[in-house]
Amino acid sequence: MAAPMDQRIAVPVDDPNADTEWNEILRKHGVIPEKPPSPTPMIEEAILEGRRLAHENRLEGKDLDELDEFEDLEDEEFLNAYRQQRMQELHALQKTAVHGSVYPISKPEYNREVTEASKQDGRAGTGQGSPVFVNLMSSTGTNVESRVLSELFRQAATEYGEVKFCEMRADQAIEGYPERNCPTILVYRSGDIVKQIVTLAMVGGVKMSMLDIDALLVEVGAVADNDMRVLKRRRDAEDAEEERIMAGANKSIKTSRDHRRNDDDDDDDWD
Repeated sequence: MAAPMDQRIAVPVDDPNADTEWNEILRKHGVIPEKPPSPTPMIEEAILEGRRLAHENRLEGKDLDELDEFEDLEDEEFLNAYRQQRMQELHALQKTAVHGSVYPISKPEYNREVTEASKQDGRAGTGQGSPVFVNLMSSTGTNVESRVLSELFRQAATEYGEVKFCEMRADQAIEGYPERNCPTILVYRSGDIVKQIVTLAMVGGVKMSMLDIDALLVEVGAVADNDMRVLKRRRDAEDAEEERIMAGANKSIKTSRDHRRNDDDDDDDWD
């Protein structure tokens, strides 16, 4: 029979994490483990860091006109630094904006205009090719997705003049290419296909927007994630969504008030 001191005694513990005098005694004698550190300080620190970064980057993605709106709100030196940054970015974009429209291409031109063009250094000193986007279009006029993508390519080519956008009928590029696979997006870089999207099903379908084009450009390295054009469109979309939510909330409140008013009127009818 084991000695009394060797026997384990079951000690009742309601909540081992509770801050009680009894639990402190048990922790001191190793009966229950030490209480884990509270995550609250770490959460608070993360929140404060997020607020600090948001404040520091509050002017990111704003164009020159938008920066002018902050003249009475921001330090002049701080604001001028952002103005200079925007002007430098615009100057750099103007120097690299050598395209500006969608190139219709034929099969004999494909190798030169797409494959070889994608081998050209898009960013000086990086040694990486410049992405070339190809829209393999439907041969019919009834393919709505194909029409949507063609319009988005035109808009993207105008906004991102440094990126080359091409289009070609799919059945001319690849003999027997299925109509059901149109439109197809091909992205070439350094002579290779680095991205292929067959139909728009995975990128919003007929609701595909420039936000999706922006995401694709960022994904393949055609533009940076902090490109001011990308940031501005994201911010505009977020603002529009907030307005939509607020409008819905206000409508719901108004409807609720109208119902209460009608109920009050009904009650008055019984007086």
